[in-house]
Amino acid sequence: MIVLAGSGCSFDEASRNLVELSHFSVSNDVIRRVCDEEGKRVQKWMNDSPEPRKAFAAAEGVVEFSTDGLMINTVDGWREIRQSVLSKRTPALPATPSQWDDRTLEVPTVRMAICAIAPCGHIGASWQRLAKAMGLPKDQALSVIADGAKWIWGQAAKRFTGPDVQWVVDVYHVMLYLHAAVATWDKEKAEKWTGQRVVELIEMGGPAFIEHLQKTGPPDASAGAAWGKLLKYLEDNRDSLWYEKRLQEGLPIGSGLIEGGGKSTLARRLKINSARWRIRRAERMGAIRCLQYSGMWETYWESKLVA
Repeated sequence: MIVLAGSGCSFDEASRNLVELSHFSVSNDVIRRVCDEEGKRVQKWMNDSPEPRKAFAAAEGVVEFSTDGLMINTVDGWREIRQSVLSKRTPALPATPSQWDDRTLEVPTVRMAICAIAPCGHIGASWQRLAKAMGLPKDQALSVIADGAKWIWGQAAKRFTGPDVQWVVDVYHVMLYLHAAVATWDKEKAEKWTGQRVVELIEMGGPAFIEHLQKTGPPDASAGAAWGKLLKYLEDNRDSLWYEKRLQEGLPIGSGLIEGGGKSTLARRLKINSARWRIRRAERMGAIRCLQYSGMWETYWESKLVA
């Protein structure tokens, strides 16, 4: 009860809620301490327990990996806590380029989330540990879906080395760069232009689309520096922009799972007003939230009763 209350809102509010809901009086300091201790146990359980691996193995679908960061306030200043999710999803119906944003993707059959505040190399190593904990072979076929940050692709190349690994830049991040080039236009016109360019990107593939933009040039003089940033972003990720085949196979081309997961899982608790975390406590609270997001909450507590 204490951990559930403390992981859903501030410790002060959790203390008031427990009194209101169950006539159980416990101070905010006790709630903080209990959550911190249990979060540490959750981190170890996710690494060592066979239960997450069983759940992942039993689920059907294509393996996906996504990662994204969230800035939180810590006693050492603003730091990025990065959430990473390994999941499975059954393919959707095939879609054409023009249908990319209207199709309905299947809900993941399983997802396992972790989080950490650490240097890039440590984050990458945690991906490898997660894949191993889920029983995935080193040559596992999977999709890596993320934004265009170079360090992500660098770490992913070290950790996911199978011949059938697909690198996919989130199409919505591409849209942000496209839209920035016409940010001075009215909303309807800018959205129409951006949507048309995305369809062209899907139909042409990354390299041909980059060449096309270089030939046609910016839409008007207002594009300015945004046009150069767009071309650089696309060039840096030219080998991760093959969307048409994925649409035909019913696979995602956006990182909605991790984007939504970060907001609903970590941001909702770690970014509440006036929150200022010690790094280890933020990671432990994040571990509790990831446990809930992974659908392993009940399994975790049941395993403690058995033990």
